[in-house]
Amino acid sequence: MALPGVAAGAPGTPGSYAFDDRAVAVDGATTGADGVQLSPGSTYRSSIARGGRLYYRLRLDARETVYVSATAVPGPGAKVAYGDGVEVSLQDTDGNDCNSGNARFGTSQSPRPITALAARSVGPAEHRCKVAGTYYVVVERNSDTGSSTETWDTELRVVSEPGVTKSVSTTPPGSWNSATPPAPDARREERAGGTSFNDARALKAGVWGDRIRPGRTLFYRVPVDWGQQISASAELGGASGGRGEFVMSALVMSLSNPVRARVDDADTVYDGKPKSATLEPMAPVAYENRYSPNDGVAATRFAGWYYLSVHLNPDVAQQFGKGPLDLTLRVNVDGAAKAGPAYVGSARPADEFSVTGRDEGAAGGGGGDGGVMKVVAAGGFGAGSLLLGILGVWTLVGRRRAAAVSAGRFGPPV
Repeated sequence: MALPGVAAGAPGTPGSYAFDDRAVAVDGATTGADGVQLSPGSTYRSSIARGGRLYYRLRLDARETVYVSATAVPGPGAKVAYGDGVEVSLQDTDGNDCNSGNARFGTSQSPRPITALAARSVGPAEHRCKVAGTYYVVVERNSDTGSSTETWDTELRVVSEPGVTKSVSTTPPGSWNSATPPAPDARREERAGGTSFNDARALKAGVWGDRIRPGRTLFYRVPVDWGQQISASAELGGASGGRGEFVMSALVMSLSNPVRARVDDADTVYDGKPKSATLEPMAPVAYENRYSPNDGVAATRFAGWYYLSVHLNPDVAQQFGKGPLDLTLRVNVDGAAKAGPAYVGSARPADEFSVTGRDEGAAGGGGGDGGVMKVVAAGGFGAGSLLLGILGVWTLVGRRRAAAVSAGRFGPPV
């Protein structure tokens, strides 16, 4: 059985996007006044039809920076075109945009989860949308002619970033070491990816192996602390046969920050021979990065879990078969961790925007984002008691099994 807060099914098994099982189901409205109110710190599940424009509401104070992401999930058989995508914006009650962002399928024209993000910032460099009050979250679906008309599921996530206790620099970094570091050549370890942000498989710096089928998207997460710099590459193994043709944008690799904002992406053509997609080294994580005009630099504005997603175009199956192909991830996290800003109400950076020893342990052990220990935190005493009871049963069974093996009653565990 699936535990509360734990995605059913092992990471990497066939299936659709694993929505947060604590997400609240909501319907978008056609006007702002009718929009369902969303709350920071929560995740919601909704949907949007072709050409849709839906409204949700937020009630914000004058001190918090808020990020709203919208992940659109077309069905695996959907037909999408270059310009198809999703856009999310935050507006005040006069209809003025505070901020907006969009995501497109681009040259791959392949159905997969894509995420757009909008933010409401209250820093010293911001001049709009700083007053307390009602704001509207607007989610729009853009469609090219020729794409299919199915409704897309969406996952909305609202994250609040506290203010800082003292002033910080508003000068973005002028330069950093942008040279691609040598790719890790450590022994490859097998670690199956998840199907979404919610069950993304934790990785640390190193070399990781997996298998990916055409049409699938695999998710991983890497802890990146203040002052650290992440870079990564994905290598697709060769196919045993094929028609001798190639697939454009066959492998698409994306990097997202802790609030799911896009940092960078890369893709590669595939002709049946080993190919790789490489993300350039990102700017070291720093609070002042948010003031950079470069979107990729601005996205590395806080520490926490950074998400890698790898998608294999379904067209690969037509040329090289439906079977899984070998996938190797090489992940670098360079630089020593530094102290982060002092957020209001906390002696250290807020949990959402920090890297803890527990996070580093999960990265070493390969925990999923919906790991069992989160059940205790998210579900309270009742869920924690249930979990401890289950763990107790597992421990007791394991001890009895070990005793039985010693007594010769059972063979070795398989």
